[in-house]
Amino acid sequence: MIAAAGGVGAGPVRATSAAAMQSAASSTASGRLKQSFCRWPYSKISLPDLCRRTKQMGFAAIDLLFPDEWSVAADAGLKVSMGYASRRDKFIATGFNDPANHALLLGELEAALPLAANARVPNLIAMFGNRVSGIDEPAAIANCVAGLARIAPLAEKHGVTVCVELLNSKVDHPGYQGDHTAFGVTVMRGVNSPRVKLLYDIYHMQIMEGDVIRTIRDNIAWIGHFHTGGVPGRHEINDSQELNYHAIAAAIADLEFKGYVAHEFVPTRSDPFLSLEEALRICTV
Repeated sequence: MIAAAGGVGAGPVRATSAAAMQSAASSTASGRLKQSFCRWPYSKISLPDLCRRTKQMGFAAIDLLFPDEWSVAADAGLKVSMGYASRRDKFIATGFNDPANHALLLGELEAALPLAANARVPNLIAMFGNRVSGIDEPAAIANCVAGLARIAPLAEKHGVTVCVELLNSKVDHPGYQGDHTAFGVTVMRGVNSPRVKLLYDIYHMQIMEGDVIRTIRDNIAWIGHFHTGGVPGRHEINDSQELNYHAIAAAIADLEFKGYVAHEFVPTRSDPFLSLEEALRICTV
């Protein structure tokens, strides 16, 4: 998820036309989904410029910012749809499946939850973690439930949702434990908190199991946030890849989902703003 951003920024970034921005903003104003986008694929663009231009395009928020970056988005008029609790290495591998990690993870969230509430950041990201020798899947589920149940009351108190991400272990994250929806849902049922939910990454779950729309419909009660990305390759979500994102967006909207759908793909165009504008349009339903 926090991989290098490929070729983004390899060439000069052309200014997206004012007409295109206004068109996107106008169409999004009447859309039924709140659309966001992830910061990391655009790391070569300054955060203030990125926030300013995407706000003009019609985006509601930006995803995956660290606490010291939240005010930059706010200054540009963008919400932060999901934040990190801290900066550290091995973020994905270190998860709630191993009780040896609980003190670290709980400490980070205990510090970040009140900050997020004050900054009106609705979600903080968390991970299930990589598989650990000697901890089988039932034990890993029990460990996740135990750890997340400890932070749930504080999340509820502050009105901030801890979203635990589902990732693929086939292509991008070998060894990751939370690589199927069923695993995540079992944990969510065990915690049973309105402030602990799944981050359902459509790209990752298409790789692992497919049947995306049916799975979302069956499990929407446990999902707090979405990420997008084209399959294969994690590039634009247009007709260059296998998923029908307009239909997926319509299915999510039909469920009256009130959270964010955040675009997390690595653009292939020399002007990444054109790819963002296209994604905004595809998922406006």
